[in-house]
Amino acid sequence: MHINIKVGIPICESERSVGVIAGHPFDTVKVQLQVQSAENKYKSLLDCVSTVRKQKLSTGFFRGLSWPMLSAGVINSVYFGVYGYTLKALGGSKEENNAPHYLKILFAGCLGGVVQLIPACPAEVIKVVLQSQIPHGNVQGAKFYKGPLEGAADILRLHGLRGMYRGLPTQCFRDIPANGIYFLVFEFLTFNGSSKLPFIPSAVQNFFAGGIAGVLSWVAIMPFDVVKSRLQADCEGKHFKGFLDCARKCYRQEGLSVFYRGLSMVALRAFPVNAVTFMLYAESMKLLGEEVTYT
Repeated sequence: MHINIKVGIPICESERSVGVIAGHPFDTVKVQLQVQSAENKYKSLLDCVSTVRKQKLSTGFFRGLSWPMLSAGVINSVYFGVYGYTLKALGGSKEENNAPHYLKILFAGCLGGVVQLIPACPAEVIKVVLQSQIPHGNVQGAKFYKGPLEGAADILRLHGLRGMYRGLPTQCFRDIPANGIYFLVFEFLTFNGSSKLPFIPSAVQNFFAGGIAGVLSWVAIMPFDVVKSRLQADCEGKHFKGFLDCARKCYRQEGLSVFYRGLSMVALRAFPVNAVTFMLYAESMKLLGEEVTYT
């Protein structure tokens, strides 16, 4: 059942876009929970959901969607391409009935995570800035962009290209290990599932392996995601100087629990989005007659 992907074949953009659209409302709530200040906290998760719901869909649950959706194909083409070519260069392609080369998978996943940051970071900055601007509490005088183009133009005018890469070191701490863990867990589960549970259809195994890999990779890097969201939402640099400054201030004001804020939304979003994405990708590659490979 183990699936092999031809090097250089990117994940289908339409399938990835479906995942981005389906998961964006959860992501918006997660960002709102992460960037709330100690003085302006939501009473509960339901309070946050209710506040976002009061906005129109385009300025509420789906605020900041356009850039992640449009950039998903590019980001995944870069990531899967680097991942595949790295494994090929390392001689990490899986031989039938033999266990995958897990260290090579981890390295290739991490390297893919590095390269995809070039297009991913600007998209993430704009997304987080827009999501964080959903009104909550006293927002008099707060900046509010009508859309991603206005936000990008203002950030570039005030801070240049550097502003579009705000929080890049923190996003490195998040994305590099997350991508490595993601493929490591996926490969481990699919290999063991196919060898020990061969009676379960491959589509079902891909669904659960992708979902579990998505959740575990997010849980592992959750503290970095919280700091990243706060740094990128503070696009003018008024509150935080950098990663360490942000982490210290967050801890002093709200304790250790702040670094796992939004975890419930991450789990709710990560499992179905990653499960469906991997299942649809693997199955569509079969229909197209392609040999699908993640190792």
